[in-house]
Amino acid sequence: MRVLIPIPNLDFDPTEVSVSWRVLKDEGHEIFFATPDGRRGAADPLMLTGQGLDPWSWAPPLRRVVAVGRFMRANHDARENYVSLVRDPAFGAPLRHCDVRVEAFDGLILPGGHRARGMRPYLESEILQTFVGAFFDSGKPVGAICHGVVLAARSLEPSTGRSALHRRRTTALTWALERLSWRVGRIARFWDPNYYRTYVETPNQSAGFCSVQAEVTRALARPEDFIDVPAGTPDRKLKMSGRARDTLDDARPAWVVRDGAYVSARWPGDAHTFAKAFAAALAER
Repeated sequence: MRVLIPIPNLDFDPTEVSVSWRVLKDEGHEIFFATPDGRRGAADPLMLTGQGLDPWSWAPPLRRVVAVGRFMRANHDARENYVSLVRDPAFGAPLRHCDVRVEAFDGLILPGGHRARGMRPYLESEILQTFVGAFFDSGKPVGAICHGVVLAARSLEPSTGRSALHRRRTTALTWALERLSWRVGRIARFWDPNYYRTYVETPNQSAGFCSVQAEVTRALARPEDFIDVPAGTPDRKLKMSGRARDTLDDARPAWVVRDGAYVSARWPGDAHTFAKAFAAALAER
């Protein structure tokens, strides 16, 4: 089947894109990409190398000394997948966002990323929001992970005029995970303390008001339609640790929510399980 992965020009998460691409490609699906201008996109370099995620990284001579960055960046598996991804002809010759059409694809994946420089134009694109809303309306499988769920929440279905996530159950980057990364980043990257926050609260807004979880929840029919890991779930501590990541063969750290043809996940640590769940949704068509 033909699957589209729209991405920004800059700063998408390398794990969420490359792992999804690898899993679906290995399942025999044809993967297409789209960027705003049809030029090849580039992942957030800090998430690839880890350079710039340590307190001494502000000094150019010390930038290559990576400590905290080793734990915060994409893991070895994801980095290897990204190397393969950038060699893929479809990744090197993406479509333009304005040229994609719902009828041309069988499935849609919305990846995330957090760096405001590249992600805000992606999340705020009226062209993408219109396309995503229409794709949800078509009933075809849609997968969204991390900040990609924000794009889904902002997209209106033509048939209802409501958010594409209204009356759907979803997860997304939780405030607990977003806040944890933010707190680490404010120390490790003190000269750029909001690197891990795409949107930051104003003084009159409560803590977390601009978080992914809060914005997505406001788009839902009911607050309880945002699904975090419930108490009593097997391996709950592992899933909520913010440190453990899944693999193709180990879904224990992952948390993925499926509602019909819609599949959602929280962060790069869920990427393998997310992509496999989306592949299952495609197969059911």
